Amino acid sequence: MLKLSHVSKTFNTGTINEKKALVDLNLHLEPGDFVTVIGGNGAGKSTMLNAVAGVWPVDSGTISIDGVDVTGLPEHKRAAFIGRVFQDPMLGTAPNMQIEENLALAYRRGQKRGLRWGVTRAERALYRERLATLGLGLEDRMTSKVGLLSGGQRQALTLLMAALRKPKLLLLDEHTAALDPATAAKVLELSDQIVAENNLTAMMITHNMSDAIAHGNRIIMMNAGQIILDIRGEEKKHLTKEILLRKFAEVSGVQEETDSLLLS
Repeated sequence: MLKLSHVSKTFNTGTINEKKALVDLNLHLEPGDFVTVIGGNGAGKSTMLNAVAGVWPVDSGTISIDGVDVTGLPEHKRAAFIGRVFQDPMLGTAPNMQIEENLALAYRRGQKRGLRWGVTRAERALYRERLATLGLGLEDRMTSKVGLLSGGQRQALTLLMAALRKPKLLLLDEHTAALDPATAAKVLELSDQIVAENNLTAMMITHNMSDAIAHGNRIIMMNAGQIILDIRGEEKKHLTKEILLRKFAEVSGVQEETDSLLLS
């Protein structure tokens, strides 16, 4: 469903601030994979996600989604393939528009727009049904402005919007980092639910090793723009933070006894 082949990206080339963010990166996600991505600051996690989303072009290599080469496509043309939830709950929604209007925008993502009414009766019934699955009572507040919602409610709505058209790939960019622990746990629970119910292929960046281990069927660790660990299947089911840190030390050559390298 996602294939990165020999992808490289360098920022500020030829200056004293030159940074090799991705170095000959290769990654292949099968349909239905839910991959969590961890690594220290500057490891290349966000750069990889932004490269997949088309935020900036890569220097070399190719990116394919469901067999379609999207390497040369700008961000807005990848919208038909990708759903994304950002770290900041304020992003991904229009605060001055109603909940149902935000859902209508998401429902039309990647499609041509016309001059017909914004929300049809059938769509409104669909939105109510989908909102009810969140268990937050938002189905009874569909005409409320999104700006009136709490951070957790807004992030849950953004998650629903990102998955509304069943994208080929769902990108979760540290989407619980700005939430309190209880709210973050609820959003992660909803993430698991939405990915499973829609059989989505998903990639989630996180700084929390416990979350990375607890969610998804596969975990990859990045360092210096490359993937240094790729754990899946039975091995991931029995993974602990201690084992993960030990593996990181083995493959990176860095001895680290605490979580400080990964949790920043």
